[in-house]
Amino acid sequence: MTSLRAALTQIVGDAFEAEGLPHAFGQVQDSDRPDLAQFQCNGALAAVKFLNGRPADGSPAGAAKANPRAIADKIAARLKADPLFAKVEIAGPGFLNLDVTDAMLAMQLDAMRADARLGTPDTGAGRTVILDFGGPNIAKPMAVHHLRSSIIGDCLQRLYRANGWTVISDVHLGDWGLQMGQLITEIELEGTAPIYFDPNITGPYPQESPVTMEALETLYPRASAACKANPARLEAARRATVELQAGRPGYRALWKHFVTVTEAGLTREFESLGVKFDLWNGESSVDGLIPPMIEDLKARGLAQTSEGALVVDVAREDDKKPMPPLILVKSEGGVLYGTTDLATVIERVRDHAPALILYVVDHRQHGHFEQVFRAAHLAGFAGQAELEHVGYGTMNGPDGKPFKTRAGGAMKLYDLIEMGKAEAEKRLAEQGIGADYSAAERAGIARKVGIATIKFADLSNHRTTDYVFDLERFSKFEGKTGPYLQYAAVRIQSILRKAGTFDGVPSSLTSPEERALALHLLALGDVLAAAEDKRAPNMLCDYVFELAQVFSRFYAAHHILSESDATLRAARLGLCAQVLAVLTKVLDLLGIEVPERM
Repeated sequence: MTSLRAALTQIVGDAFEAEGLPHAFGQVQDSDRPDLAQFQCNGALAAVKFLNGRPADGSPAGAAKANPRAIADKIAARLKADPLFAKVEIAGPGFLNLDVTDAMLAMQLDAMRADARLGTPDTGAGRTVILDFGGPNIAKPMAVHHLRSSIIGDCLQRLYRANGWTVISDVHLGDWGLQMGQLITEIELEGTAPIYFDPNITGPYPQESPVTMEALETLYPRASAACKANPARLEAARRATVELQAGRPGYRALWKHFVTVTEAGLTREFESLGVKFDLWNGESSVDGLIPPMIEDLKARGLAQTSEGALVVDVAREDDKKPMPPLILVKSEGGVLYGTTDLATVIERVRDHAPALILYVVDHRQHGHFEQVFRAAHLAGFAGQAELEHVGYGTMNGPDGKPFKTRAGGAMKLYDLIEMGKAEAEKRLAEQGIGADYSAAERAGIARKVGIATIKFADLSNHRTTDYVFDLERFSKFEGKTGPYLQYAAVRIQSILRKAGTFDGVPSSLTSPEERALALHLLALGDVLAAAEDKRAPNMLCDYVFELAQVFSRFYAAHHILSESDATLRAARLGLCAQVLAVLTKVLDLLGIEVPERM
């Protein structure tokens, strides 16, 4: 369905067009002063600039003397003739203030209720978007710094799907870099799995991994520290990385074990967050594309040797600061992240023909993606796809520094989730919620509340900002928190359960509180479109929190279950049901589940 604001824009645009002005001047927006009007249009001011800027021989009579109030008067006269408007006023130098009739609002509410998609915009019809997010590394447990990519990316994939896009999400594992060589050489030095290092053995190799995830968690930090301290050790790891990428059988077999045991742990972490991926590809997935890609770039003169490495020059004359070349192959023969990222663009465009590829990665990687994107466009690899880095800031502790354990180390994501559950259990006990529920139901509610605490705390901040994560504050059942919104939805569920069946009647608006609630509900489509356009989950958080507040004011001002007028009672229950549908829909886009009761 067409949103109310879009419908009004069409009507006001037609009025401008009838006066010989561009339709675009009829853009309607929510009023900056809701106490004065529901909507406003500022097109008369832009129209004056348009008219006075015309050549003399092309201007209508009197154009040079045009003023915004005179234009607004003409537009207002046309709009006042339309019965959909309850008020059309001119304010200031020529702003149009607009109110629509309650009948118009009720009609739009009924149309929204009849729409299975609740007025969600169809912005992505016929288009595909690929979302690259998560990005954990093989052989490492997921840490807190993976949280933002995972839940921002998941929210965006849910939003894009809701808005009609074909979405392909890819976890894009870090499984092909130097850390693999470091691990391989560390295991070789330990001497615990000699079969993988014997050059005379090419397989078959054992089915069972010689290392567990717990062992990898110990081996990798040790190997990394050794490489930093010893140049010879680092060189050995680099050689092992090159041999792995070149296909040495024992190294490949050992690497596959790394991937298998790590993916089991990653699946647990992602499932606990409710995050799913369509593809579990890694950097290694494009290994076969790299040699022909490099040969193609060399043949076209786009890849050149510089200081022993093969690079693509991506600098431009208008660059304000130096832009280093993208290194494809290091002097010792190994490939880098930029190489695999460039080959991944080729793979994605070839296999999925996307209109858009979004990379949800820490904003500190922006320079890297700028290099890759420039190289992809320079070589023609991107096709018609738009490539965009969706950066984000850091999650900090109360000290303003990146969130860590009390001991100062990197916190595992699993541990943070367990902290969220524990805090949720504490809050539920404080509120006296679930005291008579079964242990299983209480645990289920605590899990949902804990995840809501973590997700809403993150997503409610604009993704580009750093923010302080305060578990105690974000787990409260009041204020702008995930648990508050879950409780608001549960309360409406309780009202509807107590009401039993009620006959559906057309929407009816009789009070300012009902009118405000209707306007907020009808803004859903515009909010979803704007959140998509700006890649901004915080806009969904703002919207759903405001919806809960507007509903609370409506609930406080009106009888619902105790209303004696059956028709009015049914209409208000219908409004409650519509709020619940929208509330749960937006919470689902945020990846937040609503318990049946609390």
